[in-house]
Amino acid sequence: MKKITLLFLVFALASCGVKQTTNMLTSGDYDGAIDNAVNSLRSNKDKKGKQDYIYLLEEAFAKAKERDLRDIQFLAKDANPRNLERIYTTYVQLNNRQEKIRPLLPLRLMKENRNAIFPFDDYTDQIVNSKNALSKYLYDNAKALLLTKDKMTSRRAYDDLFYLDQINPGFKDVRKLMDEAQLKGTDFVNVYMRNETNMVIPIRLQNDLLDFSTNGLNDKWTVYHSSKQKGVNYDFEIVVNFRQINISPEQVKEKQFIKEKQIKDGVKNLTDSRGNVVKDSLGNVIKVDKFKTIKVDIYEFTQFKAAQVTAKVDYIDYKSGQLLQTFPLTSEFIFENIYSTYRGDRRAADESYYTYFNQKAVPFPSNEQMIYDTGEDLKVKLKNIISRNSIRR
Repeated sequence: MKKITLLFLVFALASCGVKQTTNMLTSGDYDGAIDNAVNSLRSNKDKKGKQDYIYLLEEAFAKAKERDLRDIQFLAKDANPRNLERIYTTYVQLNNRQEKIRPLLPLRLMKENRNAIFPFDDYTDQIVNSKNALSKYLYDNAKALLLTKDKMTSRRAYDDLFYLDQINPGFKDVRKLMDEAQLKGTDFVNVYMRNETNMVIPIRLQNDLLDFSTNGLNDKWTVYHSSKQKGVNYDFEIVVNFRQINISPEQVKEKQFIKEKQIKDGVKNLTDSRGNVVKDSLGNVIKVDKFKTIKVDIYEFTQFKAAQVTAKVDYIDYKSGQLLQTFPLTSEFIFENIYSTYRGDRRAADESYYTYFNQKAVPFPSNEQMIYDTGEDLKVKLKNIISRNSIRR
């Protein structure tokens, strides 16, 4: 019974695969049908159950080839240079399709007692010629685009040159032109801090916030500088305006509380309600645990100090001075140290509290240190603002 069920499942799956491939063929997805058939024929291609795939593959290949050659003929007659890429990629597709099927040959059609027919052609010359024509067009077009001063146009030139370098490595001075396009298409952003508070912002905090080499913010088309560099024409500014810095007074809060606990203190004789000693069946006196109550007075001290930094991040067009976007930026750092002393039996306190008995009072951090300690959180939030809000929309 299990063998019959397994055979039924195999047959059902095979039928489903043939049906899917047939649907692809009839809907015009010839390459999808070819992929399905090729994948199925990679194993046991001579099995009777694979015959349908061979017929489908033969038909899909013929129709795909006829369609591609018809498209190339039309594109060539149109004589639009923008069609050169499609002509080239179509020739490559014609060749790749043949190479996908070639390892499976021959494929025998049992009922007709013949091999399936796949008329292969040599597309080498067409691929080379169309690639050269496309390369010349991409190169000339990119050079024309680079004559403009528009950054987005320079980026399009870079993309064309990058593609050209992929299909035709070493073509003329493409690498040099790519560097030129990269430079012309890059937005240079000067990022700096402005202190509008009445407090001194630590230099090391400024350095940490503006260390973009560690922030990993530079991308393909945007470079951030924390100090202006000679010879660089900046496009945008990002200004981190510190608006307010609040630092709380140094506080020491005291709290006193009592803890009690019963602990085992030896054993005693078990007695009944009348005070008589209770014995077991053998006449032995029954012993039970004896408990006593212990107490501890705990004096808890909490050192507390907090700093809050409020800022805003302005995106500014460098050339026009126009404010483009503004984002709030706030961070807080809290210093807290808890320590305790006690009088009495410390065992009355929870064991988890013992650590505070070993703590001591520590010096409060300076205001400068408190401001600096907000830096890690500020750095993360600044990075998120810049990462999520592109200079160009």
